[in-house]
Amino acid sequence: HKTANEVLAEEGLGLLDMDTVRGFVGHGMPHLVRQLLGAHGIEDEARAARMISSFGARYDGAVGLTRFYAGAAEALAALKAQGHVLGLCTNKPVAPARAVMRHMGILDCFTAVIGGDSGPRRKPDPEPLWMAIADCGGGPALFVGDSEVDAATATAAGVPLIVHTEGYRKTPAEDFPHVAAFSDFAALPGIVAAQAEALETAG
Repeated sequence: HKTANEVLAEEGLGLLDMDTVRGFVGHGMPHLVRQLLGAHGIEDEARAARMISSFGARYDGAVGLTRFYAGAAEALAALKAQGHVLGLCTNKPVAPARAVMRHMGILDCFTAVIGGDSGPRRKPDPEPLWMAIADCGGGPALFVGDSEVDAATATAAGVPLIVHTEGYRKTPAEDFPHVAAFSDFAALPGIVAAQAEALETAG
């Protein structure tokens, strides 16, 4: 949100509130920038390209306001302790994704980090998720997501989805095809353990 408003100010455009910018998140940074312009009634690819470049130049260092969801760090530690191999599949470009993870001290928790620029396609195309799974060693997998984009990705990839209900979704979580849902990260390790057991039994 902070970076978006910095780029808008640089272009002499009005700033947008958190909820508006939050609604643009999920399809990658180029999409977000075009949505910022669209909010001002502007369709201009040359201007969008300039703003994408400006956004990207700021993005690697845009970590200072980042915070964990309550219980998320503890959930990651518990999942690692259970022996799960963790990967991240995001539409954020991989360099700023790694920068945030490094800033939060969790980069070493993840075997794979796949960003929106790691391949030719972004979520909801299944390829990035398949790349993350392959980098984690392959085999049965679960996908934890929080948005319509994640739900479509999981469906396309044929991977069971666990929904975090307090994330970026705009539609009711019950409308997503999913095997489990949670609002509190303290519940996630238990959900993953149960779902992993179900996958092993089915396999």
